[in-house]
Amino acid sequence: MQIGIDARLTYHQRAGISRYTRHLLEELAALDQENEYRVFQHRKHQEILVDAPNFRRKTLYTPVHHRIEQSMLTLELMFHSLDLLHSTDFIPPLYSKIPSIITVHDLGFLRWPHFLTEDNATYYSQIDRAVRHARHIIVPSHSTMNDVVGQLGVPKNKISVIYEAAAPLYQPLPVDETRAMITKKYSLPEKFVVFVSTIEPRKNIGGLLQAFHYLRDKYNVRDVGLVLVGKPGWLYEEVFETVERLGLQDSTFFVGRVPDEDLRSLYVAARCHVHPAFYEGFGLPPLEAMACGTPTIVSNTSSLPEVVGDAALLVDPNEWEELAVALHRLITDDDLHEELRHKGEQRAAIFSWRRAAAETLAVYEHVVKGYPIPAEAISERAR
Repeated sequence: MQIGIDARLTYHQRAGISRYTRHLLEELAALDQENEYRVFQHRKHQEILVDAPNFRRKTLYTPVHHRIEQSMLTLELMFHSLDLLHSTDFIPPLYSKIPSIITVHDLGFLRWPHFLTEDNATYYSQIDRAVRHARHIIVPSHSTMNDVVGQLGVPKNKISVIYEAAAPLYQPLPVDETRAMITKKYSLPEKFVVFVSTIEPRKNIGGLLQAFHYLRDKYNVRDVGLVLVGKPGWLYEEVFETVERLGLQDSTFFVGRVPDEDLRSLYVAARCHVHPAFYEGFGLPPLEAMACGTPTIVSNTSSLPEVVGDAALLVDPNEWEELAVALHRLITDDDLHEELRHKGEQRAAIFSWRRAAAETLAVYEHVVKGYPIPAEAISERAR
């Protein structure tokens, strides 16, 4: 098979969809030496994402999320002979005759449209056409599958649930040494709670800040900092305004996007991780935290309970007092902390990028051959 994978977005950002694309490429290269792959990258992106004989980097000039993307991408792809194109960023080339698979990571843009910028709203408005055009759809959770079925009317037999995973890097480290190193590097307090994601309202950072303020004010927990890891995203200004309004400037630390090795250390050094998002298609940071041996608190909505199972504390994202109680429990209860640390490591070990790549390859093969994709075929390939 001649398989194309659209990796243009990896030039513009390293989180979310780009991480998914990179991990998938790495594991496909380790798993499959038979098929030929074309990795389509932005013309300015000189990094070789995969170093394998059957993977070739191909340059595209088409900009991502741009008004000319559809027409220009279709034209550029005419010069490549492909049996299949995997569009990992939701929207395939809608005018191309190349059979396409898309990954729909979540439908947050439909559930929370008021969190979208105008440009992103324009891009994601193509989702109805995208799911009709695609030969098959990959989603990262049963929660997202139900959303795609319920909100977009896609039949279930056109969708495969393929779980993502924490990267192999995310493993426990010696806690005391790691904490001493990372707190010095980023000028952080010795005890802190960590949040990891893009800084924007849809991640419910406003609710987290309210809960943190309540923790300090009502529970008198003032020796714990709140560390937020991630770059500013859509409508991020509201977050900084909330910090000032609540008087949390001295106890809240925005460290921006950090190298993966430092992120691992921040997970390990934190007393706990918190992810109170209103909605997630999968929710990778809680899984990374658990893999590092750090207990986590997540929202009881969308895919998050599906990911963490019984290995985390679940809270209503609309009830910041409930979140404050959960934070207090993990900060003060050593027995609970140890129980969730152990459960979290076991839970995280269930997920595997190698398995995800194997299941994705099974989808490629069935789509190219024109066969239906029964669940047992995916499972067999993944073994």
